[in-house]
Amino acid sequence: MSINKAPLFTELFKNFLEINKELEAVIVSDEDGLIIAGEKRKDIDLEILSFLTAVINPVLERIRNEFTFKKFGTASFDTENNRLLFVSVDKSTTLSFILEQMASADKLAPYAYFLAEKVAQILNAIEGDLIQLSIPKFEYEPKFSESSDRLKNQIYQSKLDHGGDYTFKFIIIGDHKVGKTSIIRRFVEKKFLADYRATIGLNIMSHNFEAFGNQINLLLWDIGAQKYFKRYRKTYYNGVQAAFIVFDLTAPETFENVKTWYNELKEFSENKDFPIIIIGNKNDLTEKRVISYQDGTKLASDLSYLSDFSDLSELSEFSDLSNITNTKILYIETSALTGAHVDDAFNLISYHYILKSNEIEEERLKNNILSIIKLILEDKGSLTLSFITEDLLWSPCLQVLTDIRKLGEYSKVKDKKIEKLYKYQNGLVLKNFVFESFNISDSDGVFCIFDAREKEHINPNWKEIVIKIIKKIKKNKVILIGIRVSEKTEWSQLMEEFDINEQAEEKMVSLLFFKIGQEYHLEIYEQLQIMLDTIKNLLFVY
Repeated sequence: MSINKAPLFTELFKNFLEINKELEAVIVSDEDGLIIAGEKRKDIDLEILSFLTAVINPVLERIRNEFTFKKFGTASFDTENNRLLFVSVDKSTTLSFILEQMASADKLAPYAYFLAEKVAQILNAIEGDLIQLSIPKFEYEPKFSESSDRLKNQIYQSKLDHGGDYTFKFIIIGDHKVGKTSIIRRFVEKKFLADYRATIGLNIMSHNFEAFGNQINLLLWDIGAQKYFKRYRKTYYNGVQAAFIVFDLTAPETFENVKTWYNELKEFSENKDFPIIIIGNKNDLTEKRVISYQDGTKLASDLSYLSDFSDLSELSEFSDLSNITNTKILYIETSALTGAHVDDAFNLISYHYILKSNEIEEERLKNNILSIIKLILEDKGSLTLSFITEDLLWSPCLQVLTDIRKLGEYSKVKDKKIEKLYKYQNGLVLKNFVFESFNISDSDGVFCIFDAREKEHINPNWKEIVIKIIKKIKKNKVILIGIRVSEKTEWSQLMEEFDINEQAEEKMVSLLFFKIGQEYHLEIYEQLQIMLDTIKNLLFVY
């Protein structure tokens, strides 16, 4: 069933004019120069541009014949007042742009092909099709080297106990006709279209879904495979954080070209270490299949320098998650036609991205903690930290610090059921006690953890333990109380029940309370950093 396309064109072109300030007008016209749709910024005569389009069509036709697919052509002209750019959407439709006289056609070109793809989608749209009309800012794509703060915000912006909120730029590349766009449509729209139409340069869609208890927000970049667009793909690759490389299980040449796409991806992307999944598509065509599952896993292994793959994961019978924290490239097989394992592929890339994000953030926090400890040791000569937990078998703070190799060598002086003691050569001392017995008189900071999950009230002993910590620690020191909570926990109620600010002020200690969610690992790093920052700042005050 046909749809009203005029509002779609109007919104698309207005968005395009908003983001491209040097663009004065854009129109879509047929081979006779008749205007299908258009939008202008100021007093531009669209009829004149339509006439120019009709005149330029024979030139575009000649240009198209030089291309492999004989569908694309471009031309640009300079007039006394403007620059004109023409892009053929198909054999009978042209997209035309009027730019300011000094505008850069090269800068506009990546946008022009993106817009041409959206125009093609609208022209071919039927009722129920999803067409996203937002326009990306290619030149403002963040560099991966600048992404640490963004990753931190993604991980910590909403400390929900059930997981995090992740947004990342994801690209899908591979030869034409391997099913890249079909895979995306199957995942986003849960539909398959048999009619093939090559992507014109670039298509971008956003899609939100839940995976592994986390909210995933994908920016899907479906990049055209034509050789002509290679010059623009470098722009499209900027800021990539995850990728699919797709080949056709029935077409061996597309399998061989995976290496070419991999090399281009590594050459054009600024970040060289991000999750990549190779997808063998069309696994429903069993009789035509020429690439085996073993061929696919071997290719992934060769490209990621892995020697072999272990048992298959429960995530999917066609995926392998062995050594996932070290594996850079994974392999999975899908069918865009039937939908088989398409969701698995997106879940897998999301899982891999979350692990990589956490790994990057963990390394950043480790370095911050290391730097602060070094500053304290340079100023004070020693640093003693004590951790108090219900059971010494679970002491995440101690584990975090002993895992930082750059702190140097340590010796385990005590390893008893109620106390552990580690001494470093640089003057750092780490202690771990249980609730029933602790000696913290020489400690610069104390980190105590209580478990209030599924509890409406605090344990009566917890308040007494905190008061005991305040009494035993020296003045002007730091006490950090981490409380593990669940979704039903009333945080304000817990704080009212502790009510020990008066004792802390009387002793002149810094007492800090923090929530610890179920996904606590990175939160422990962050809270350790806060405790160390407070200790460091107190050194300059007193």
